[in-house]
Amino acid sequence: MHSVRLPHILPRIIFFAALAAVLFSGSAARAAACGDNEAGFQNWLAGFRQEAMQAGISPDVVQSALADVEYDESVISHDRGQRAFHESFEQFSRKKVSAYRIKKGRSLLEHYSGMFRTIEARYGVPGPVLVAIWGLETEFGAGSGDYPTFSALATLAYDCRRSEEFHVELLDALRLVQRGDLDGAQTRGAWAGEIGQTQFMPSSYLKYGVGLNGGAGDIIHSSGDALASTANFLHDKGWRRGAGWDAGQPNFAALLEWNKAEVYCRTIAALADRIAAAPGAATPDDQQQ
Repeated sequence: MHSVRLPHILPRIIFFAALAAVLFSGSAARAAACGDNEAGFQNWLAGFRQEAMQAGISPDVVQSALADVEYDESVISHDRGQRAFHESFEQFSRKKVSAYRIKKGRSLLEHYSGMFRTIEARYGVPGPVLVAIWGLETEFGAGSGDYPTFSALATLAYDCRRSEEFHVELLDALRLVQRGDLDGAQTRGAWAGEIGQTQFMPSSYLKYGVGLNGGAGDIIHSSGDALASTANFLHDKGWRRGAGWDAGQPNFAALLEWNKAEVYCRTIAALADRIAAAPGAATPDDQQQ
């Protein structure tokens, strides 16, 4: 009978045991990184607070912005039930390219003509496009949303469907508070965390927010800053000065960077065409409706 040579077997046992522990702890960490109901939300949020501070966010900012954050079921319902973009362009645009938006858009374009000339000279994006986005996103600044921004972002960062994407957005929102651009727990916006008069995600505000007269800009309270920031975004996404913006034209690709839904971007273009056109004049999409 031969004795077992443990010195040769033990390293392999230890290796596989360690590997199993790593795999188990990794899957456990992944399981804890998101959830599909409210049960684990507060534990997840406690971990996120620690992560935010390790990422350089001050404890005061973390506390002020996240102190009253709650899991919001209505945010999840909205995220699961986005039906508008399943409509055809004809159905969607018929509701959105309204007589009110056309008339109001033309009035604002004329009233702030100097501002729009300044923005176009700087970024190449013409006023009708910016006014169309402004009108479709928030009714020209009248309705930017009343969801607590940090609760909305935290809910989506915790939810497993788009956890990684909104994890980044939540950290960037905290960076905006730390930079002085957001008012922490008082910030309100759309259900998916968009903020300001043209509905920027925090990551886009952090990168593209500019003041009409300099600085980072206040896209929540200043129409000029919001519109300049929107033009800055489109410029960075390849907007070509003087080129068209309808589907099939050079600048439509930049609109698709603003919103991935083609039906929405065609609607921006259609509204911009109407605002730019003289009353009664035909526009490109008239041929397609």
